[in-house]
Amino acid sequence: MGEKRRSAVRLTARGAIALALVTTLAGYVLAALLAIQYVVGAAFVLSSLLGVLMVNRRELLSLVVTPPLVFFCATLFVELGRAFGSVSIVQSLALGLYTSLTQGAPWLFAGSAVVLGVAWRRGLRDNVRDLREELKAGAEVSRPRQPFVPEPEGYFEPKVYGTPRGDD
Repeated sequence: MGEKRRSAVRLTARGAIALALVTTLAGYVLAALLAIQYVVGAAFVLSSLLGVLMVNRRELLSLVVTPPLVFFCATLFVELGRAFGSVSIVQSLALGLYTSLTQGAPWLFAGSAVVLGVAWRRGLRDNVRDLREELKAGAEVSRPRQPFVPEPEGYFEPKVYGTPRGDD
């Protein structure tokens, strides 16, 4: 009776990232339709939380670094679409990105903090420890040092392999 029930559905880090990206884009669509700006941020935070809860534990380290990138990519896509209808695409894109990212900064911070906090509770510390041990083991492997050998004269000339053929 005291057993924890675990969800049968597990995502890879890529799946959780895709979930957050698609949901954030859907949030932008809903925000435009309903004229409620906070829908984008709420969709981003909720999808980030859902993603970190459903991702495989061994992929937590890959997931915790992606929320800012996901939010930026979704915002860039939306603002690029908005900019195509204007006279100056670059100016419109720059202003739209600045405005959207400024308005979304609290949501971005909240989503990143939620992902980091939940991932830490789910075992992110173990993933970091495993990565450190892997890197340490890789550094301890002795590699034979090879002396510096300058390239032969004519390095950039085409080489001819084999023996010359006689004209018979």
